[in-house]
Amino acid sequence: MPVVRVHESYHRAPKGLTAKDEDRLATAAVGRLRAQGYHVACDADFDTDDRPSSYPPSSASVAHLASRVRAATTTDETAAALTELAAPHDGVLAAIEEVLTAVADFYDGLGEPSDPPIARRLRYLADEVLRTIRTDLSDTRNQLADRHAPHPGRSTCAQEVPANERERSAVCACPPPPRTLPTPPPPVAVGLRR
Repeated sequence: MPVVRVHESYHRAPKGLTAKDEDRLATAAVGRLRAQGYHVACDADFDTDDRPSSYPPSSASVAHLASRVRAATTTDETAAALTELAAPHDGVLAAIEEVLTAVADFYDGLGEPSDPPIARRLRYLADEVLRTIRTDLSDTRNQLADRHAPHPGRSTCAQEVPANERERSAVCACPPPPRTLPTPPPPVAVGLRR
């Protein structure tokens, strides 16, 4: 069961399991974590050589960039995440461009009359739209990298809590993050339609 706290998240076993089921679940978790490349220190009872194969979706690595930006406390940390997104040869957007181009090439070979316009549209997205996004993100990344400044509303948590508290972030002494008001929706034009 996932447990999400202010400064940490972890998983715990569901309540109501038998001791045997808890052991089986813990052993399986050790195997899955090690299969993903994590170093896991555990009691000998849970140690296993099983490595179940799993293939995390590519979107997980992109979503991880967003979590890095959310956790960033300096402009340099955010710039590093944007570098992975907008890098010209091996960034995420470059990979998306490759996919769009490959699909356009696929449509070119299908032979139906409706296929060439679809291929042109995909190439337009790859050549024009993604280029604009990549240029804007690269400029943003460069501006952040040149600043070398801490974010005024974010700080690294010292996690100063009593030693007997199990879940440190539940009673963290950090000041709450600054509250931002939601942006109001744009005004709606009122008038007669023709």
